[in-house]
Amino acid sequence: MEEKNMNITIESIHFNADAKLEEFIQNKVSKLAQVADDIIKAEVFLSLERSQSKNYDSKVAKIRIEIPGGAIFAEKKSKSFEESTDTALEALRIQLLKKKEKQNGF
Repeated sequence: MEEKNMNITIESIHFNADAKLEEFIQNKVSKLAQVADDIIKAEVFLSLERSQSKNYDSKVAKIRIEIPGGAIFAEKKSKSFEESTDTALEALRIQLLKKKEKQNGF
């Protein structure tokens, strides 16, 4: 099976993501192709969210995956962008699997 490169865009809002973080996200997002090979594009939005109750800024990862017939979305926040990205991608993976099961009549 030929693996096609999906279009992945990463936008960091009000800060500059370093190359290491962007590479981490590119690698992780591209692995979604193992679940669904019809992904058109992925958009990743990274932002910081101030928290009054905790003594750290939450790192927010919002990921939108465009697939034929629509799009799916997940947003997660944690202490690191890597963790937020991982948990958002896991949520998207589950959504993609459920969508696939529906299409296959399970």
